[in-house]
Amino acid sequence: MSDLEKPSIRSSSRMEKDPYYTNEAALVDPEEKESLHRDLSARQISMIALGGAIGTGLIIGSGTALVRGGPLGILLGYSFVGIVCYMVMVALGEMSAYLPHKKGFPGYATRFVDPAFGFALGWNYVMKYLVVTPNNINAAGVVIQYWTQKVHIAIWMVIFIAFIFGINLFGVRVFGELEFWFSSIKVVTLVGLLLMGIIIDLGGNPRHDRLGFRYWDHPYGPMGTYLNSQVHNYHLSIFLGFWSTLTNALFAYIGTELIGVTVGEAQAPRKNIPIAIRRTFFRILVFYVGGVFVISLIVPSTDTNLFVANKSKAGAAASPFVVATTLAGIKVLNHIINAAILIFVLSAANSDLYIGTRTLYGLAVQGQAPKVFARVNRMGVPYASLFLCTAFCGLVFLNVSSSSARVFGWFVNLVSTFGAITWMCICYTHIRFMKALKAQGMSRDDLPYKAPFQPYGSWFALGATAIITLFKGFDTFMPFKVDTFITAYIAVPAFVLFYFGYKVYYRTSLIPSDRVDLITGKREIDEEEDRFNKEQEMRGPRTKLQRIWDSL
Repeated sequence: MSDLEKPSIRSSSRMEKDPYYTNEAALVDPEEKESLHRDLSARQISMIALGGAIGTGLIIGSGTALVRGGPLGILLGYSFVGIVCYMVMVALGEMSAYLPHKKGFPGYATRFVDPAFGFALGWNYVMKYLVVTPNNINAAGVVIQYWTQKVHIAIWMVIFIAFIFGINLFGVRVFGELEFWFSSIKVVTLVGLLLMGIIIDLGGNPRHDRLGFRYWDHPYGPMGTYLNSQVHNYHLSIFLGFWSTLTNALFAYIGTELIGVTVGEAQAPRKNIPIAIRRTFFRILVFYVGGVFVISLIVPSTDTNLFVANKSKAGAAASPFVVATTLAGIKVLNHIINAAILIFVLSAANSDLYIGTRTLYGLAVQGQAPKVFARVNRMGVPYASLFLCTAFCGLVFLNVSSSSARVFGWFVNLVSTFGAITWMCICYTHIRFMKALKAQGMSRDDLPYKAPFQPYGSWFALGATAIITLFKGFDTFMPFKVDTFITAYIAVPAFVLFYFGYKVYYRTSLIPSDRVDLITGKREIDEEEDRFNKEQEMRGPRTKLQRIWDSL
């Protein structure tokens, strides 16, 4: 008998009377017919993990980071935050593989830390996706204006909102299949863009101009300067340029944690989630770090077409990759890239709407949101949550009164802070989870997935994210700008208000490590997974082609 199955752990009947868990729904998932359906297959989970979160941050927002940080600055910034992101993901993967419930990581915070902590994290995450979905729709509008500005942008917004709403309304099976193909297109496109960038750099362009590391030399690099006219110090402006790449990279990586939300609808999660988590490292290394490195080789950081605040044109400035093809004199290809980027941001918006609805559903199931949001239709779609999250897509119509670039900047500020708080909460929850295992005599070696570099990895990610978040809005003071200051920091007091408001009202307290419930609800999940595995066995042996398809 493994340590995870020892009978010394407190029974669920005793746990029902435990003052630390006042709501039994926080520990046990609802019946399948009344909750989310586990219809996401292994290949869908893997591909969503590989390409699901890649969107505006890398494809569009990296232009801002290149201008401010320079070619070396953007590479260092994305590499550092990539390490932080990986530590967050392995921490989440360890908890998700052990207890793949349907409440997302706010459910882990409620169970392993404090119900007030789970409440604050859950609503912080919901607010993030109430903002990030219209952000990606806004980005889609920016991208499509590359072709024409004759059609009013509000019309495009309505079409995009209706599109992602329809996909999410048809259930997770349809969502998973479409997102599988969207993510596949993302992966193929990114590989193509990376190869294209390398070819352009080595001279395989119409001008036969071998760039090499030209744009890493003066006056383009290797480091950029930011706010030099305000600080009047060249070396300080270089540091500020590098620091701004950390904030930009944080925005680009945020959303990677969506695997922690899909776990509630994944088939055989204990097998598939660890596989998806392991692939995260390669996505970070190849797509993010490799992507910004290639961008730094083929686009000068001084190019006026790069997307920065209000200084650039919409459309042509949308992506550094589009700028690169224009500079290299390659015709037509820029339109193909722009079309691919449109798929990128629509896919990201589609995933965002899905995550927002599932997070709100998880809160409702735990009794931390109105119960109406826990209602699902026969396809397992939390339709009330979907309607609310879709309604907030109306924020995108801010474009009508403000420029797309300015609205994009507001959303980046909001989303990166909400996302950073989420990462910190995941890390702290994982630290508490590890302490609970140790206090109750359970070994991490017996877990379905054991996160590497722990506990140091979670502490490092927690500290690094906290520092980046604290100083992310430094540029709002030079000079002081009310709108950017509010959007940079409003999420922090909101989280504190949620946490202490819930704690005071319900008089919750931090759960001692030896009293954390690590067992209740686990048996039901085990039985559900066993049933699925037996059903797979009854289907008979799979052909080689079917096994390849399932593993894609």
